[in-house]
Amino acid sequence: MSDLLFAAEPRQRDIARELYTLVADLPLISPHGHVDPGLLADDEPFPDPARLIIVPDHYITRMLLSQGIPLARLGVPSRTGAPVETDPRAIWRLLADNWHLFRGTPSRLWLERTFASVFGVTTRFGPATGDAVYDEIAARLAEPAFRPRALFDKFGIEVLATTESPLDDLSRHAKLAADGWGGPGGRVITTFRPDDVVDMEFEGWAERIGRLGELTGEDTGTYRGYLAALWSRRQAFQAAGATSSDHGHPTARTVRLSPADAARLYERGLRGRASAADAEEFRAHMLVEFARMSIEDGLVMQLHPGAVRNHNRSLHTGHGRDVGGDIPQATDFVHALTPLLDAYGNDPRLRVVLFTLDEDTFTRELAPLAGGYAALYLGAPWWFLDSPDGLRRFRDAVTETAGFYNTAGFTDDTRAFCSIPVRHEVARRADAAYLARLVAEERLPLDEAAETIADLAYHLPKKVFRL
Repeated sequence: MSDLLFAAEPRQRDIARELYTLVADLPLISPHGHVDPGLLADDEPFPDPARLIIVPDHYITRMLLSQGIPLARLGVPSRTGAPVETDPRAIWRLLADNWHLFRGTPSRLWLERTFASVFGVTTRFGPATGDAVYDEIAARLAEPAFRPRALFDKFGIEVLATTESPLDDLSRHAKLAADGWGGPGGRVITTFRPDDVVDMEFEGWAERIGRLGELTGEDTGTYRGYLAALWSRRQAFQAAGATSSDHGHPTARTVRLSPADAARLYERGLRGRASAADAEEFRAHMLVEFARMSIEDGLVMQLHPGAVRNHNRSLHTGHGRDVGGDIPQATDFVHALTPLLDAYGNDPRLRVVLFTLDEDTFTRELAPLAGGYAALYLGAPWWFLDSPDGLRRFRDAVTETAGFYNTAGFTDDTRAFCSIPVRHEVARRADAAYLARLVAEERLPLDEAAETIADLAYHLPKKVFRL
């Protein structure tokens, strides 16, 4: 067995190896991610290595962009009609020729492990071998065993949650349910992500509110009708298997407005007269509203604040959202969450999983909050922090105050389907290494470490996300 990510000190390494063996083959629980459900609903062969591995992965394209390679040359679709590279081998060669840029990054680790463990390609990747690796992967993709559903089974995924807008008709999930893959208790479920109908600064917000009304039959010209429409869509999402909602607000701010004040804000937004402060106030109010709804319908709330979206404005203009143009910012939780926690923080029916891009808050704010409120759990390191070192820092920062059981287990948060097993492997190895140190320092008995790593890898995410 590989000792990847285990300590160099022999005793800790041996303990980590023993602990990792206990969880290496446990099923994968993926309660938060961004894989296109159509991938599994249609079960079509993957097109080619470049469009599978490079084009949708903003971890890769972002690094190449930072060295002056435009996203158009990487095949990322344009929203302006500008020419985009369509030759997959040309796109692949750009990655191979610039492979040195990824030294020491989690992207390199994930890709190398994906090549080896998913595709069985052990050729060392780089400029001289790029074409050979491309050919090996392309040959695998032509085999029936490498179609999406076959890989899903090969990966050992027990449940995969995708993420959809309330405006999604959930037809792809309906197809999965008809095939025995979706719905409550299914292998693929959806997650309710209402940002685009909550955030007044979201492009085309008022038009989206109109579509929400058409989809639900509710009068979204009024605030009361808007709430009814959101409730209707939550019920539809639960029928499609959803056990959680996800909220990607710029901040973690919450506020409790009266229905009359919320209605005035809402109507101002529909008229196109809402300021940036109004938009923030409405987002903050709606987080409290969603907490209230979650107590009623049981959806677990995930809060993913702290990203300045589309900071690279020319990237957004040319290619749209979610292509690597976002930047983390400092995030306050202690004061921002107070209104929500005053209202519902001690209600055991509510479950809120907090994520951050500001790791300074792990020790100072998040661990004490999760250790002090029944409703709060800590989500795994996310996005810019999702790395072997980030995972280690997370355990070091939060365990003393929040313990292991106020955390929610690992979430891979990926659009790159073939990276799912690799990301879970890395997380399990990082936890094995952390627990091995506690055992070696005589701070935790080996049998309890064995129980803990199984909980972190499998049992906790199932419990926390109500799977």
